Amino acid sequence: MKKFSILIATVLLGFSSLSFAIGLDEAKQNGLVGEKDTGYLGAIVNKPEVLELVTEINAKRREVYKELAAKNNIKLSQVELLAAKKAYQKTVSGQYLWVNGEWVKK
Repeated sequence: MKKFSILIATVLLGFSSLSFAIGLDEAKQNGLVGEKDTGYLGAIVNKPEVLELVTEINAKRREVYKELAAKNNIKLSQVELLAAKKAYQKTVSGQYLWVNGEWVKK
């Protein structure tokens, strides 16, 4: 019986960690993350699942940016700047942008 209780507790803990998984759109809508002027995502809320999302998204963005820079024979920093401008334009009202060193609601 004790082994069964431990097994159930382990399974429930596994499911509870899944419930914390959050997507980018949801994170933006809930004010957990925002777009930075670097072309990358920033965490507004310092929670492990938010930081994990930001790290994952930024790694993927960086890979795409590197490919675009190489393909177009330009610097990575140029791609990042262009991506930031596009992200700022696409950010919907009520979501956050990094402006002059602070988070500002668009």
